[in-house]
Amino acid sequence: MNRKILALAIPNIVTNITIPLLGMVDIGLMGHMGSAVYLGAIAIGTMIFNIIFWGFSFLRMGTSGFTAQAYGSRNLNESVLILCRSLLVGLAGSIALILLQYPIAWIAFKLVNSTTEVESLARQYFYIRIYAAPATLCIYSLTGWFIGMQNAKSPMILAISVNILNIIFSLIFIKIAHMNSDGIALANVCSQCIGLLFGLFLIRPYFRKLKKYLIFKDIFNVGALRHFLNVNKDIFIRTLCLIFTFSFFTTQSANTSDTILAVNTLLFQFLFFFSYFADGFAYAAEALTGRYIGSGDLKMLKRVIHRLFTFGTLIAVVFTIIYLLAGRTILGLLTNNEQLIASTQPYVFWIVLLPLISFAAFIWDGIYIGATASKAMRNSMLIITFGIFLPVYFAVKQSMGNHGLWLAMLLFMGSRGVFLTFMAGRTIFGYKLL
Repeated sequence: MNRKILALAIPNIVTNITIPLLGMVDIGLMGHMGSAVYLGAIAIGTMIFNIIFWGFSFLRMGTSGFTAQAYGSRNLNESVLILCRSLLVGLAGSIALILLQYPIAWIAFKLVNSTTEVESLARQYFYIRIYAAPATLCIYSLTGWFIGMQNAKSPMILAISVNILNIIFSLIFIKIAHMNSDGIALANVCSQCIGLLFGLFLIRPYFRKLKKYLIFKDIFNVGALRHFLNVNKDIFIRTLCLIFTFSFFTTQSANTSDTILAVNTLLFQFLFFFSYFADGFAYAAEALTGRYIGSGDLKMLKRVIHRLFTFGTLIAVVFTIIYLLAGRTILGLLTNNEQLIASTQPYVFWIVLLPLISFAAFIWDGIYIGATASKAMRNSMLIITFGIFLPVYFAVKQSMGNHGLWLAMLLFMGSRGVFLTFMAGRTIFGYKLL
């Protein structure tokens, strides 16, 4: 069992760790353009697309859960149909994004304050990169399908390939073609489109075996499509709550002062770094939970969940020790501003607590996604966001200041684990096994 978990978790961890490399290269290229406006343009453009594409992450999560259950029940026909439906939804969503690009841009730039020059460059970036949407969303579907089929290596190869291509194209467009932030956007479009073709190539061995099970009229089965969309709708709402919470955290940091914004941005990198590892085990949870629910093996389901939490506890303890002993050293790698590092010190203990408090949320998210128990995820996230996070913050805002914001964030992360734990008896272990 440990080998199965690690075989799924480790490739996803490797994939997650490579993601920041692309951002570092883009920032490095723009940082040598001679003006800060180019950095501002890709920062704003990237933020907008992070929100848009994060909102569509249900395509990966929903697809992995459904596929894992079909894999567990050996329903080969359904596993092929799930991928086709997911790609269909991804294409429909991307076409909608392209058709609505001007109203989306209008809303986005109304909400973001920047100089005229930065906004002009960010708009250029937006209107180029939006054409990567079809490839990006289809790659989400392919990634989720691979994970559901218990294959974490292909998504790793695909993600690393796309990131390497993106870096190569960025260098070509910036250094050779002498473009600016629009070159970064065009590099993303090119790498995503080639990445989609590569993803389809990686899926060929499966389709050679499974194409005989594909019945095209079944792709458009109304009941199956409705169920797929209902589950993904719940995951979408859950993800919107997550986006809202993180955006609210950043907004309140900015409203406090520039220093607090910089401090919280630095400290938030500790959460992101921990999440790269925790999400690896969450992906393993998606694949294995769905597999054993699909096969009706309650004994193996309980066993895999127990092992997942053992691994989750282990990495949480390791990260807690690292953050406790080396927190200042890590901050020194992120910035050489000693005054800023000193300003973070009163808040570092929140980061030390974060892995132990939050790891259960990551593991349970993977389990619930594998079980396609999306309503429980949606309902718990709505309650926690608007019944715990916001009330706690506004209750302690005046007395605790920035500490109150971090208290609300830790309660948000911890409550997710607590709520999903209490709901698991009925939602996961009481699941109607096939």
